Order: sequence, then structure tokens, then C-alpha cells
Amino acid sequence: MNLTGNKNIFTIAYPICLTLIAQNIINVTDTAFLGHVSEVALGASAIGGMFYIAVYIVGFGFSQGAQILIGRRNGEKNYAKVGDIFNNALLFNILLGIIVFVLSYFGIPRIIRFLVSSENVYDAALEYLDWRIYGFFFSFFNIMFRSLYVGITKTRILTVSAIITSVTNVFLDYAFIFGNFGCPEMGIAGAAIASVVAEAVTFVFLLCCTIFTSHAKRYALFKFAKVDWKIIRQTLDLSIFIMFQFMISTSTWFLFFIFIERMGERPLAITNIGRSLYMLLMIPGVALSTTVSTLVSNLIGAGRKPEVIPFINRMIKVSLLFVVPIMTFTFLFPNLFSCIYTDDLELIQASTQVIRVVSVAMVFCAVGNIIFNAVSGTGNTRTAFLIEFATMFFYIAYIYYTAIIHPTTTAVVWLSEFVYWLLIGGCGYWYLQKGNWQKKEI
Repeated sequence: MNLTGNKNIFTIAYPICLTLIAQNIINVTDTAFLGHVSEVALGASAIGGMFYIAVYIVGFGFSQGAQILIGRRNGEKNYAKVGDIFNNALLFNILLGIIVFVLSYFGIPRIIRFLVSSENVYDAALEYLDWRIYGFFFSFFNIMFRSLYVGITKTRILTVSAIITSVTNVFLDYAFIFGNFGCPEMGIAGAAIASVVAEAVTFVFLLCCTIFTSHAKRYALFKFAKVDWKIIRQTLDLSIFIMFQFMISTSTWFLFFIFIERMGERPLAITNIGRSLYMLLMIPGVALSTTVSTLVSNLIGAGRKPEVIPFINRMIKVSLLFVVPIMTFTFLFPNLFSCIYTDDLELIQASTQVIRVVSVAMVFCAVGNIIFNAVSGTGNTRTAFLIEFATMFFYIAYIYYTAIIHPTTTAVVWLSEFVYWLLIGGCGYWYLQKGNWQKKEI
């Protein structure tokens, strides 16, 4: 099989892309529905949602380490070892999910009270998170299934699972938020419950598909003879820096919303619209960068290290081919997108500049994402963490200055995305050209 051929790239990337589209239907639907409830609900869902993601990303980071190992062993055709990695990583992630649930259950009120200044936003965010944290029990399972199927380059099942998630969530959003189909009108709490149920349904689907297909036998999945601490330590050695890296980057994104909240409820509502569109426009770049990460790992596992840099350069060009037309359309017609989220004409007009900033930032995001995921795909997660950590310093400094020290407009604060992606992409590309990643063994 030609690992880096266009057909194989498309085979891996398009299910991931469809998966992300389906998942972001949830994001867009939640934001759009709550935008028609109130500006407070719209803004509070951003705070609550980002807190959930900031915690969830710890488990996701661990699964990324497992994905890199699975991709490497799959490239070596050591299929039995793939099962050992998955089984032990799954057990560890389940334990991790229980721990973060307990800590969140008791710690959320104090954390949100300390960070949020608006009493209305505080109450609404707590109402959301009181229900949303139950999703940890299912999402920490689901991300391990994702790491398995991306690692073995069998991603079509993820497309189906994402469609199931999105359809379930959209239907229940409409039922629970507005009180349709005989359900009580629950507002922001309804959005949280819908998301938890959707994750539970997805878990059942992925579990059944994995057990009742040839994958379970081929890779010796769910055969727990004993806990292999060596594999868990090896996965942690890779993933600990990814976990810290993701936790820092997502926590910084969470702080972004906290700083914006200090500017007022209207800027927070605008920022949630920007965030929702941002996540939607990121889809092509994220799908390709995930493909780059797993194919870089597979290339190295197959002993084809000289092909890595040319492959990354080619994928950057492919990414731009997808992203630039989308960026152009979004920049020229921002109001078409803001109308999805609200019918408030003042809010629509106020969102225009942020949407334009987001659209241009997508170009830098697409390139930076591919480069940074390539660094992680080499197995040099310590280097990836250090790049992320250094970048975060400048990113936070810019946000803090423009939102708190010398308050400007919401659009100017959003220019921080250019700071982030220029630094992370530039440092990552320098490392790939000059670093010692070719000597890394995992």
C-alpha cells in the first residue's frame, strides 16, 4: 500500500472530516439554539463548554499517545501489540475519567465563582455543568476507540459514530432546550443533557461495532489477561507531554473566554459565535493534520524517514487548497453565518469583524496544525510540549493586554490567533528541519 498516496490520504482524511462535520453540527446547533434563548445562555454555554473540554482534553491527550504507539505498531505489522496497547490504555483512561468526574463534581462551583464576574453567567454556567460532567464516563471511552481506528487507519466507523452523535444531540437539543415533543423546557440544562445522552449512545455503538467485527480478533482487543504496567508507562511517556500540552492550550482557550467575559456579556456572546464558526472552519485543516500525524508515525514505523519532510510540505499545499476558498467566502459574507446563531440585528452586526478575523486566521491554523501534528507524529512529544508552552506565554500576554490591561474591541483580542499559529507553526517547522527527531525510538 502506498501510505502517502493521494488515495490513501483521502481514505483516511475524509472519514475524519465527515466525523468532525458531524461533531460540529452539535457545536453549531447548541450555539444556535441557545443564541435564541438569550445572550446570557449563549455566553454561559461557552464558559461551561470550554471548561468541559479543558478537563476532557486530559483523557484525549492520553489517547493521542496510545494512537501514536498503535500507528507505529500497525506500520510494523505487529498487530497483537496493537491490542495490548489499546486494552491497557482503555483501562487507564477509564480510571482517569472517574477521577476527573469526582474532582469536577466538587470543584466546579468554586472554580467558576473565582473566574466569572457576572452573576447571571455564573448561574447559567453551573446549570450547564451540573449535567454536562456526566459525559466524562462515556467520552473517555469514546476517545480510546477513536485512537484505535485512527491508529490502524480504519476511520470509516468514526464517521458513522459521529453521525449518530450529531443526530441524537440535535434531536434532543430541540426537545429539551425548547420543550418540544412533550419534554420539559430546560434551556441551557437541556443542551447539556442532550450532549451526555448523545455520547452514551455513541459509546454503545462503538463498543458493539468493535466487538462484533474482525478488528476484535485481529488485534486481540478486550483480552485482559493482566494489566501491563510497562505498556501503560510507555504510553504515558509519550502522552504525558501531549496531555500537558493539550491541557495548557485548552486551559488558555478557556482563559480567553474568561478575559472576554470581563469585557461584558455582549463581547462574550460575540466570542461564542466566533468560537462556533472557528471550530467549523477548522474541520478541513484538522482532518488533514490528524492524517499527517498518523501517517508520519506509520512512515517512521515502516523505515521511511526520508519521506517525512516532503510529505509534510505536500500536505501543507493540499490544506491551503481546501482552506483558502472557504476563508474567502466567509470573509466576504460574514452576516450569512452570524444569522445562524441569532436574530438580534445588533448582535449580528457586532459579530462581523470577529468572523472576518476568524476566517483569515484559518489559513494560519491549517498550516500550523499540520506542522505541529507532524512533530507529535514523530514521537517527540516532549518537544511538542515545549513549543506549545513557549507559545502560550506570548498568546496569554497578548490576550491579557488587549482585554484587561488596555481594553480594545473583541476583534482585536481575536487577533491573538495569529500570534499563536505563527509561533507554533514556525517553531515546529524549524524543529522538523533542524531537530533530531529521526533518532527517536518508541
